[in-house]
Amino acid sequence: MHLRTALGAASALAVAAATAASAETTVTIATVNNGDMIRMQGLTEDFTAQNPDITLEWVTLEENVLRQRVTQDIATNGGQFDVMTIGTYEVPIWGNNGWLVSLNDLPDSWDADDILPAIRGGLTVDGELYAAPFYGESSMVMYRMDLMEAAGLEMPEAPSWDFIAEAAAAMTDKEGEIYGICLRGKAGWGENMAFLTAMSNSFGAKWFDENWTPQFDSEPWAATLNFYMDLMTSYGPPGASTNGFNENLSLFQQGKCGMWIDATVAASFVTNPTDSTVAGQVGFALAPDNGLGKRGNWLWAWSLAIPAGSDAPDAAKTFIEWATSKEYTALVAENEGWANVPPGTRTSLYENPDYISAASFAEMTLRSINSADPTAPSVDPVPYTGVQFVAIPEFAGIATLVGQEFSAALAGQQSVEEALEKAQALTADEMEAAGY
Repeated sequence: MHLRTALGAASALAVAAATAASAETTVTIATVNNGDMIRMQGLTEDFTAQNPDITLEWVTLEENVLRQRVTQDIATNGGQFDVMTIGTYEVPIWGNNGWLVSLNDLPDSWDADDILPAIRGGLTVDGELYAAPFYGESSMVMYRMDLMEAAGLEMPEAPSWDFIAEAAAAMTDKEGEIYGICLRGKAGWGENMAFLTAMSNSFGAKWFDENWTPQFDSEPWAATLNFYMDLMTSYGPPGASTNGFNENLSLFQQGKCGMWIDATVAASFVTNPTDSTVAGQVGFALAPDNGLGKRGNWLWAWSLAIPAGSDAPDAAKTFIEWATSKEYTALVAENEGWANVPPGTRTSLYENPDYISAASFAEMTLRSINSADPTAPSVDPVPYTGVQFVAIPEFAGIATLVGQEFSAALAGQQSVEEALEKAQALTADEMEAAGY
Protein backbone atom coordinates (compact mmCIF):
# COMPACT_ATOMS: atom_id res chain seq x y z
CA MET A 1 0.00 0.00 0.00
CA HIS A 2 2.73 2.44 0.97
CA LEU A 3 4.77 1.37 -2.05
CA ARG A 4 1.85 2.13 -4.39
CA THR A 5 1.38 5.48 -2.68
CA ALA A 6 5.05 6.24 -3.11
CA LEU A 7 4.94 5.19 -6.75
CA GLY A 8 1.82 7.28 -7.25
CA ALA A 9 3.48 10.29 -5.68
CA ALA A 10 6.55 9.79 -7.84
CA SER A 11 4.35 9.55 -10.91
CA ALA A 12 2.52 12.74 -9.93
CA LEU A 13 5.84 14.51 -9.44
CA ALA A 14 7.00 13.34 -12.86
CA VAL A 15 3.84 14.69 -14.46
CA ALA A 16 4.25 17.97 -12.58
CA ALA A 17 7.86 18.20 -13.71
CA ALA A 18 6.86 17.54 -17.31
CA THR A 19 4.12 20.14 -17.05
CA ALA A 20 6.54 22.67 -15.57
CA ALA A 21 8.99 21.98 -18.38
CA SER A 22 6.36 23.06 -20.90
CA ALA A 23 4.72 25.57 -18.56
CA GLU A 24 2.84 28.34 -20.21
CA THR A 25 3.97 31.90 -19.66
CA THR A 26 1.03 34.24 -19.15
CA VAL A 27 1.23 37.65 -20.85
CA THR A 28 -1.30 40.12 -19.45
CA ILE A 29 -2.23 42.80 -21.96
CA ALA A 30 -3.93 46.08 -21.06
CA THR A 31 -5.64 47.53 -24.12
CA VAL A 32 -8.20 50.05 -25.27
CA ASN A 33 -11.69 48.97 -26.37
CA ASN A 34 -11.52 50.22 -29.93
CA GLY A 35 -12.31 48.25 -33.06
CA ASP A 36 -8.75 47.47 -34.09
CA MET A 37 -7.85 46.08 -30.67
CA ILE A 38 -11.04 44.02 -30.44
CA ARG A 39 -10.24 42.64 -33.88
CA MET A 40 -6.73 41.73 -32.71
CA GLN A 41 -8.15 39.70 -29.84
CA GLY A 42 -10.30 37.79 -32.32
CA LEU A 43 -7.25 36.85 -34.37
CA THR A 44 -4.98 35.64 -31.56
CA GLU A 45 -5.53 31.97 -32.40
CA ASP A 46 -2.87 32.60 -35.03
CA PHE A 47 -0.46 33.74 -32.31
CA THR A 48 -1.20 30.89 -29.90
CA ALA A 49 -0.81 28.35 -32.70
CA GLN A 50 2.71 29.68 -33.27
CA ASN A 51 3.44 30.10 -29.55
CA PRO A 52 1.66 27.33 -27.59
CA ASP A 53 3.79 28.08 -24.52
CA ILE A 54 2.37 31.61 -24.16
CA THR A 55 -1.10 32.30 -22.74
CA LEU A 56 -2.62 35.71 -23.41
CA GLU A 57 -4.77 37.39 -20.78
CA TRP A 58 -6.67 40.51 -21.90
CA VAL A 59 -7.72 43.50 -19.81
CA THR A 60 -9.82 45.62 -22.18
CA LEU A 61 -10.74 49.09 -20.92
CA GLU A 62 -12.35 52.35 -22.05
CA GLU A 63 -9.69 54.90 -23.02
CA ASN A 64 -9.82 57.15 -19.93
CA VAL A 65 -9.90 54.15 -17.57
CA LEU A 66 -7.03 52.53 -19.48
CA ARG A 67 -4.89 55.64 -19.03
CA GLN A 68 -5.59 55.73 -15.29
CA ARG A 69 -4.89 52.03 -14.76
CA VAL A 70 -1.66 51.80 -16.73
CA THR A 71 -0.32 55.11 -15.43
CA GLN A 72 -0.88 54.08 -11.83
CA ASP A 73 0.62 50.66 -12.42
CA ILE A 74 3.74 51.83 -14.21
CA ALA A 75 4.42 54.72 -11.82
CA THR A 76 4.36 52.30 -8.87
CA ASN A 77 6.13 49.47 -10.72
CA GLY A 78 3.05 47.42 -9.91
CA GLY A 79 3.66 44.66 -12.45
CA GLN A 80 -0.02 44.03 -13.22
CA PHE A 81 0.60 44.11 -16.98
CA ASP A 82 3.20 42.70 -19.35
CA VAL A 83 2.02 44.68 -22.37
CA MET A 84 0.37 48.11 -22.26
CA THR A 85 -1.43 49.98 -25.02
CA ILE A 86 -0.19 53.56 -24.71
CA GLY A 87 -0.14 56.69 -26.85
CA THR A 88 2.56 58.85 -28.36
CA TYR A 89 2.16 61.23 -25.42
CA GLU A 90 3.21 58.68 -22.79
CA VAL A 91 6.10 56.98 -24.59
CA PRO A 92 8.78 59.72 -24.40
CA ILE A 93 7.89 60.53 -20.77
CA TRP A 94 7.87 56.93 -19.57
CA GLY A 95 10.85 55.92 -21.68
CA ASN A 96 12.89 58.80 -20.28
CA ASN A 97 11.90 57.73 -16.74
CA GLY A 98 13.19 54.21 -17.35
CA TRP A 99 9.68 52.77 -16.98
CA LEU A 100 9.64 50.89 -20.31
CA VAL A 101 11.64 48.01 -21.76
CA SER A 102 13.61 48.82 -24.91
CA LEU A 103 12.44 47.07 -28.07
CA ASN A 104 15.68 47.63 -29.97
CA ASP A 105 16.36 43.87 -29.84
CA LEU A 106 13.28 42.81 -31.77
CA PRO A 107 14.47 40.49 -34.58
CA ASP A 108 15.59 41.84 -37.94
CA SER A 109 12.63 40.09 -39.57
CA TRP A 110 10.30 42.50 -37.73
CA ASP A 111 11.91 45.23 -39.86
CA ALA A 112 12.12 48.31 -37.65
CA ASP A 113 13.34 50.32 -40.65
CA ASP A 114 9.92 49.80 -42.27
CA ILE A 115 8.21 51.85 -39.51
CA LEU A 116 7.30 55.29 -40.81
CA PRO A 117 10.04 57.70 -39.66
CA ALA A 118 7.64 60.19 -38.05
CA ILE A 119 5.89 57.45 -36.06
CA ARG A 120 9.16 55.80 -35.07
CA GLY A 121 10.63 59.13 -33.98
CA GLY A 122 7.74 59.72 -31.61
CA LEU A 123 8.34 56.35 -29.95
CA THR A 124 12.11 56.65 -29.60
CA VAL A 125 14.11 58.15 -26.72
CA ASP A 126 17.89 58.53 -27.01
CA GLY A 127 18.02 55.94 -29.75
CA GLU A 128 15.90 53.37 -27.91
CA LEU A 129 12.56 52.29 -29.38
CA TYR A 130 10.23 51.97 -26.38
CA ALA A 131 6.96 51.05 -28.10
CA ALA A 132 5.85 49.34 -31.30
CA PRO A 133 3.05 51.15 -33.18
CA PHE A 134 -0.19 49.26 -33.75
CA TYR A 135 -1.77 52.05 -35.81
CA GLY A 136 -0.95 55.69 -36.47
CA GLU A 137 -2.66 58.84 -37.64
CA SER A 138 -2.16 62.48 -38.47
CA SER A 139 -4.75 65.10 -39.37
CA MET A 140 -5.77 66.52 -42.75
CA VAL A 141 -8.43 68.52 -44.57
CA MET A 142 -11.54 66.59 -45.57
CA TYR A 143 -13.77 68.62 -47.89
CA ARG A 144 -16.86 68.49 -50.07
CA MET A 145 -15.70 68.44 -53.68
CA ASP A 146 -19.18 69.37 -54.95
CA LEU A 147 -19.41 72.46 -52.74
CA MET A 148 -15.87 73.48 -53.64
CA GLU A 149 -16.69 73.22 -57.34
CA ALA A 150 -19.94 75.14 -56.89
CA ALA A 151 -17.95 77.90 -55.18
CA GLY A 152 -15.68 78.13 -58.22
CA LEU A 153 -12.62 77.05 -56.23
CA GLU A 154 -10.16 74.18 -56.41
CA MET A 155 -8.59 72.77 -53.26
CA PRO A 156 -4.78 72.67 -53.49
CA GLU A 157 -3.09 69.52 -52.26
CA ALA A 158 -1.25 71.70 -49.74
CA PRO A 159 -3.55 74.64 -48.91
CA SER A 160 -2.73 77.75 -46.92
CA TRP A 161 -4.83 78.98 -44.02
CA ASP A 162 -5.81 81.98 -46.15
CA PHE A 163 -7.25 79.65 -48.78
CA ILE A 164 -9.15 77.75 -46.09
CA ALA A 165 -10.74 81.01 -44.94
CA GLU A 166 -11.62 81.97 -48.53
CA ALA A 167 -13.17 78.57 -49.22
CA ALA A 168 -15.06 78.54 -45.91
CA ALA A 169 -16.65 81.87 -46.78
CA ALA A 170 -17.58 80.73 -50.28
CA MET A 171 -19.15 77.44 -49.15
CA THR A 172 -21.16 78.74 -46.17
CA ASP A 173 -24.94 78.75 -46.57
CA LYS A 174 -26.31 79.20 -43.08
CA GLU A 175 -29.93 79.26 -44.25
CA GLY A 176 -29.33 75.89 -45.87
CA GLU A 177 -27.50 74.67 -42.73
CA ILE A 178 -24.23 74.24 -44.57
CA TYR A 179 -21.22 75.62 -42.72
CA GLY A 180 -17.96 76.27 -44.52
CA ILE A 181 -15.82 74.73 -41.82
CA CYS A 182 -16.21 72.46 -38.79
CA LEU A 183 -13.40 72.37 -36.22
CA ARG A 184 -13.06 71.09 -32.67
CA GLY A 185 -14.28 73.49 -29.99
CA LYS A 186 -14.93 71.13 -27.07
CA ALA A 187 -12.54 71.68 -24.18
CA GLY A 188 -9.88 69.06 -23.51
CA TRP A 189 -6.19 68.37 -24.06
CA GLY A 190 -7.17 65.73 -26.61
CA GLU A 191 -10.05 67.74 -28.11
CA ASN A 192 -9.76 71.47 -28.91
CA MET A 193 -6.17 71.69 -27.68
CA ALA A 194 -5.01 68.87 -29.95
CA PHE A 195 -6.30 70.86 -32.90
CA LEU A 196 -5.22 74.30 -31.69
CA THR A 197 -1.73 73.20 -30.62
CA ALA A 198 -1.12 71.64 -34.04
CA MET A 199 -2.59 74.71 -35.74
CA SER A 200 -0.43 77.03 -33.65
CA ASN A 201 2.74 75.30 -34.88
CA SER A 202 1.98 76.49 -38.40
CA PHE A 203 1.59 80.07 -37.11
CA GLY A 204 5.03 79.92 -35.47
CA ALA A 205 3.60 79.61 -31.96
CA LYS A 206 4.85 77.29 -29.23
CA TRP A 207 3.81 76.29 -25.73
CA PHE A 208 7.18 77.12 -24.13
CA ASP A 209 10.45 78.74 -25.06
CA GLU A 210 13.72 76.95 -24.41
CA ASN A 211 13.66 78.08 -20.77
CA TRP A 212 10.17 76.55 -20.25
CA THR A 213 8.54 79.99 -20.11
CA PRO A 214 4.90 79.82 -21.34
CA GLN A 215 4.29 81.66 -24.62
CA PHE A 216 0.55 82.42 -24.67
CA ASP A 217 1.39 86.13 -24.44
CA SER A 218 3.18 85.95 -27.80
CA GLU A 219 1.99 87.36 -31.12
CA PRO A 220 1.90 83.95 -32.87
CA TRP A 221 -0.58 82.61 -30.28
CA ALA A 222 -2.75 85.71 -30.65
CA ALA A 223 -2.67 85.25 -34.43
CA THR A 224 -3.60 81.56 -34.09
CA LEU A 225 -6.54 82.05 -31.77
CA ASN A 226 -7.91 85.12 -33.55
CA PHE A 227 -7.79 83.35 -36.92
CA TYR A 228 -9.52 80.29 -35.43
CA MET A 229 -12.19 82.45 -33.78
CA ASP A 230 -12.87 84.36 -37.00
CA LEU A 231 -13.26 81.10 -38.93
CA MET A 232 -15.58 79.53 -36.40
CA THR A 233 -17.78 82.53 -35.62
CA SER A 234 -18.19 83.49 -39.28
CA TYR A 235 -18.39 80.12 -41.03
CA GLY A 236 -18.72 77.42 -38.32
CA PRO A 237 -21.81 75.62 -37.03
CA PRO A 238 -23.78 76.89 -34.03
CA GLY A 239 -22.75 75.50 -30.65
CA ALA A 240 -19.24 74.79 -31.88
CA SER A 241 -17.77 75.19 -28.38
CA THR A 242 -19.26 71.79 -27.48
CA ASN A 243 -18.23 70.00 -30.68
CA GLY A 244 -15.43 67.46 -30.57
CA PHE A 245 -14.36 64.75 -32.99
CA ASN A 246 -17.58 62.75 -32.82
CA GLU A 247 -19.91 65.75 -33.13
CA ASN A 248 -18.07 67.10 -36.17
CA LEU A 249 -17.95 63.65 -37.75
CA SER A 250 -21.73 63.47 -37.48
CA LEU A 251 -22.16 66.97 -38.96
CA PHE A 252 -19.87 66.14 -41.88
CA GLN A 253 -21.61 62.84 -42.58
CA GLN A 254 -24.96 64.69 -42.62
CA GLY A 255 -23.65 67.06 -45.28
CA LYS A 256 -23.48 70.13 -43.04
CA CYS A 257 -19.73 70.87 -43.29
CA GLY A 258 -17.89 72.18 -46.31
CA MET A 259 -14.53 71.35 -44.73
CA TRP A 260 -13.38 69.50 -41.65
CA ILE A 261 -9.77 69.39 -40.44
CA ASP A 262 -9.31 66.40 -38.17
CA ALA A 263 -7.83 62.92 -37.71
CA THR A 264 -6.89 60.97 -40.84
CA VAL A 265 -8.63 57.95 -39.31
CA ALA A 266 -11.95 59.72 -40.00
CA ALA A 267 -11.43 59.32 -43.75
CA SER A 268 -12.82 55.81 -43.80
CA PHE A 269 -15.93 57.01 -41.92
CA VAL A 270 -16.78 59.96 -44.15
CA THR A 271 -16.31 57.88 -47.31
CA ASN A 272 -18.42 54.97 -46.10
CA PRO A 273 -21.75 55.15 -47.99
CA THR A 274 -23.49 53.23 -45.20
CA ASP A 275 -22.93 56.08 -42.76
CA SER A 276 -22.14 59.18 -44.82
CA THR A 277 -24.62 61.03 -47.04
CA VAL A 278 -21.69 62.67 -48.86
CA ALA A 279 -19.49 59.59 -49.23
CA GLY A 280 -18.89 60.05 -52.95
CA GLN A 281 -18.08 63.75 -52.72
CA VAL A 282 -15.19 63.79 -50.25
CA GLY A 283 -11.72 65.00 -51.17
CA PHE A 284 -8.56 65.19 -49.06
CA ALA A 285 -5.72 67.69 -48.65
CA LEU A 286 -2.81 68.30 -46.32
CA ALA A 287 -3.49 70.36 -43.19
CA PRO A 288 -2.94 74.08 -43.88
CA ASP A 289 0.22 76.13 -43.43
CA ASN A 290 1.31 79.77 -43.40
CA GLY A 291 4.46 79.42 -45.45
CA LEU A 292 6.63 79.15 -42.33
CA GLY A 293 7.72 75.55 -42.89
CA LYS A 294 5.27 73.79 -40.57
CA ARG A 295 1.81 72.45 -41.35
CA GLY A 296 -1.04 72.41 -38.85
CA ASN A 297 -1.31 68.65 -38.50
CA TRP A 298 -0.68 66.36 -35.58
CA LEU A 299 0.81 62.93 -35.05
CA TRP A 300 -0.51 60.07 -32.93
CA ALA A 301 -0.10 56.33 -32.57
CA TRP A 302 -1.58 53.69 -30.34
CA SER A 303 1.37 51.49 -29.52
CA LEU A 304 2.31 48.41 -27.52
CA ALA A 305 4.97 48.71 -24.83
CA ILE A 306 6.41 46.57 -22.03
CA PRO A 307 6.53 48.05 -18.52
CA ALA A 308 9.80 47.60 -16.65
CA GLY A 309 7.87 45.73 -13.93
CA SER A 310 6.85 42.86 -16.23
CA ASP A 311 8.00 39.40 -15.14
CA ALA A 312 7.64 38.06 -18.70
CA PRO A 313 9.43 40.57 -20.96
CA ASP A 314 10.63 37.98 -23.48
CA ALA A 315 7.16 36.53 -24.02
CA ALA A 316 5.76 40.07 -24.16
CA LYS A 317 8.24 40.92 -26.93
CA THR A 318 7.16 37.83 -28.83
CA PHE A 319 3.56 39.02 -28.69
CA ILE A 320 4.40 42.60 -29.69
CA GLU A 321 6.48 41.33 -32.60
CA TRP A 322 3.46 39.35 -33.85
CA ALA A 323 0.83 42.07 -33.32
CA THR A 324 2.78 44.83 -35.06
CA SER A 325 4.27 42.79 -37.91
CA LYS A 326 3.68 42.83 -41.66
CA GLU A 327 2.34 39.30 -41.28
CA TYR A 328 -0.36 40.52 -38.88
CA THR A 329 -1.43 43.15 -41.42
CA ALA A 330 -1.78 40.42 -44.03
CA LEU A 331 -3.76 38.31 -41.55
CA VAL A 332 -6.26 41.14 -41.01
CA ALA A 333 -6.54 41.70 -44.75
CA GLU A 334 -7.23 38.02 -45.30
CA ASN A 335 -9.97 37.97 -42.68
CA GLU A 336 -11.44 41.49 -42.83
CA GLY A 337 -10.35 43.04 -46.14
CA TRP A 338 -7.55 45.51 -46.87
CA ALA A 339 -9.63 48.56 -45.98
CA ASN A 340 -9.71 47.38 -42.35
CA VAL A 341 -6.01 46.84 -41.70
CA PRO A 342 -4.38 49.03 -39.02
CA PRO A 343 -3.18 52.15 -40.85
CA GLY A 344 -0.33 54.58 -40.47
CA THR A 345 2.61 52.54 -39.22
CA ARG A 346 4.60 50.89 -42.02
CA THR A 347 6.04 52.18 -45.28
CA SER A 348 5.37 48.84 -46.95
CA LEU A 349 1.60 49.19 -46.44
CA TYR A 350 1.61 52.36 -48.52
CA GLU A 351 3.53 50.59 -51.26
CA ASN A 352 0.96 47.78 -51.38
CA PRO A 353 -1.33 48.15 -54.43
CA ASP A 354 -4.10 46.14 -52.74
CA TYR A 355 -4.26 48.64 -49.90
CA ILE A 356 -3.96 51.69 -52.14
CA SER A 357 -6.88 50.53 -54.28
CA ALA A 358 -9.02 49.81 -51.20
CA ALA A 359 -8.31 53.16 -49.46
CA SER A 360 -8.68 56.31 -51.59
CA PHE A 361 -7.30 58.35 -48.69
CA ALA A 362 -4.14 56.28 -48.23
CA GLU A 363 -1.72 58.60 -50.04
CA MET A 364 -2.88 61.76 -48.27
CA THR A 365 -2.78 59.96 -44.91
CA LEU A 366 0.83 58.97 -45.53
CA ARG A 367 1.84 62.46 -46.64
CA SER A 368 0.18 63.94 -43.58
CA ILE A 369 1.97 61.58 -41.20
CA ASN A 370 5.30 62.23 -42.89
CA SER A 371 4.90 66.00 -42.66
CA ALA A 372 4.67 65.93 -38.85
CA ASP A 373 7.89 66.00 -36.85
CA PRO A 374 7.50 65.38 -33.10
CA THR A 375 11.17 66.18 -32.48
CA ALA A 376 10.84 69.68 -34.00
CA PRO A 377 7.13 70.56 -33.86
CA SER A 378 7.28 74.35 -34.14
CA VAL A 379 9.06 76.86 -36.34
CA ASP A 380 11.42 77.84 -33.49
CA PRO A 381 13.41 75.42 -31.31
CA VAL A 382 11.51 74.13 -28.28
CA PRO A 383 12.61 72.05 -25.25
CA TYR A 384 9.92 69.41 -25.74
CA THR A 385 8.80 66.70 -28.15
CA GLY A 386 5.25 66.19 -29.39
CA VAL A 387 3.22 67.86 -32.12
CA GLN A 388 -0.27 68.34 -30.67
CA PHE A 389 0.94 67.88 -27.11
CA VAL A 390 3.98 68.59 -24.95
CA ALA A 391 5.56 65.39 -23.70
CA ILE A 392 5.75 66.31 -20.02
CA PRO A 393 3.59 64.76 -17.27
CA GLU A 394 1.97 68.10 -16.41
CA PHE A 395 0.67 68.75 -19.91
CA ALA A 396 -2.61 66.83 -19.79
CA GLY A 397 -3.84 68.78 -16.77
CA ILE A 398 -2.59 72.17 -17.92
CA ALA A 399 -3.89 71.79 -21.47
CA THR A 400 -7.34 70.80 -20.24
CA LEU A 401 -7.49 74.05 -18.23
CA VAL A 402 -6.25 76.10 -21.20
CA GLY A 403 -8.77 74.32 -23.42
CA GLN A 404 -11.57 75.42 -21.12
CA GLU A 405 -10.51 79.07 -21.50
CA PHE A 406 -10.33 78.82 -25.29
CA SER A 407 -13.68 77.03 -25.47
CA ALA A 408 -15.20 79.77 -23.30
CA ALA A 409 -13.92 82.38 -25.75
CA LEU A 410 -15.50 80.48 -28.64
CA ALA A 411 -18.79 80.40 -26.69
CA GLY A 412 -18.63 84.21 -26.42
CA GLN A 413 -18.04 84.21 -22.67
CA GLN A 414 -14.75 86.11 -22.88
CA SER A 415 -12.45 87.72 -25.43
CA VAL A 416 -9.46 86.12 -27.11
CA GLU A 417 -7.22 88.48 -25.16
CA GLU A 418 -8.76 87.41 -21.85
CA ALA A 419 -8.47 83.73 -22.75
CA LEU A 420 -4.79 84.10 -23.63
CA GLU A 421 -4.04 86.09 -20.47
CA LYS A 422 -5.64 83.39 -18.33
CA ALA A 423 -3.85 80.64 -20.27
CA GLN A 424 -0.51 82.37 -19.72
CA ALA A 425 -1.12 82.87 -15.99
CA LEU A 426 -2.41 79.39 -15.19
CA THR A 427 0.32 77.70 -17.24
CA ALA A 428 3.00 79.76 -15.51
CA ASP A 429 1.56 78.88 -12.10
CA GLU A 430 1.34 75.17 -12.84
CA MET A 431 4.86 75.00 -14.29
CA GLU A 432 6.31 76.89 -11.34
CA ALA A 433 4.56 74.53 -8.94
CA ALA A 434 5.98 71.59 -10.88
CA GLY A 435 9.51 72.95 -10.45
CA TYR A 436 10.31 74.10 -13.97
